[in-house]
Amino acid sequence: MGAATDTQPSGGLPEHVAANRAYWDAYAPQWVESGERQWRLAPGAETWGIFGFPEPEIRMLPDDLAGKDAIELGCGTGYVSAWMARRGARVVGIDNSAAQLETAARLQREHGLAFTLLHGDAERVPYPDGSFDFAISEYGAVLWADPEVWVPEAARLLRPGGRLHVLTNSVLYHLCAPDDEREPATDRLLRPQFGMGRTVWPGEAAVEFHPSHGGWIRQFTSAGLEVVELLEPQARPGLVSRHLPGGSAWATKWPVEEIWKVRKRT
Repeated sequence: MGAATDTQPSGGLPEHVAANRAYWDAYAPQWVESGERQWRLAPGAETWGIFGFPEPEIRMLPDDLAGKDAIELGCGTGYVSAWMARRGARVVGIDNSAAQLETAARLQREHGLAFTLLHGDAERVPYPDGSFDFAISEYGAVLWADPEVWVPEAARLLRPGGRLHVLTNSVLYHLCAPDDEREPATDRLLRPQFGMGRTVWPGEAAVEFHPSHGGWIRQFTSAGLEVVELLEPQARPGLVSRHLPGGSAWATKWPVEEIWKVRKRT
C-alpha cells in the first residue's frame, strides 16, 4: 500500500492522453466523496453507473474472481479494484491521473486493503501478454482512451477465455445530449451517428470516445474478442443523479448507459 508506481511520465504522451491527464488531475477533488462512499460497499452490495444499478442486477463482476488476476483500466479512486480485491482477486489498477491515485492510495491505507496501483494509461500497460483473467472499465478507459488502441491492448493482456466488461454512456444518449452538459437530453437526435468517435465538448480540452454499436463490435472482433452480452439498463422512476440534468425521466424511456461484456477467443 502507498503511492502509485509511475509507469508513464508526462513527456511524450499522445495529445488526448496528456489532455485527459491534466483534466482529471484538476477534476479529481470532485470525486473524493463518491469514491469514499463506494469503497465502503461490501461484496454483493456494489452499485454501478450514474444511477447505482445493483451488482446482482447487471453482474459486472464474475462470480469466480477468487484467485484470479484482474485489472481495472482507468481505476480512478480505486473502488472497483477494491471490490475485486475483496472478492479474492489479485488486482492491478491503472489510471492516467496521479491525483485520483492519491485518493486511491489513501483509501487503501484506511481500509487496510493492498493491491497494485499504476500511474499510466490503458493504451500502454506494462504487463506481458496473457497476464490477466479479467479486465474491467467503468467510465475509465472505455470513455477516455482511444478504443483503436486500448481495446487491442486489453485483448493482449487477457488470457484465452478471459473476460472484459465495460460500462459507458449509451450511443443513444450521446446522440441526444446537448453540448451544454447542464441541459437535459432531448427526445430528438442532436448529432449524426455517422462519424461518431472522438469528442471534445465545447469549452473543454478533455477528449472522450463514443463509438457506435457497430464501431464497438468492429473494435472487439478485430482484437480477437467475441461479444457475450450488451446491456442497456433502464433507470427506475424517481432516481436522481448529479450527472444527469433533469432527473431520470429520460432514462426511464431510453438508456443513458450501456454495458458490454466480451470474451477473448480461445
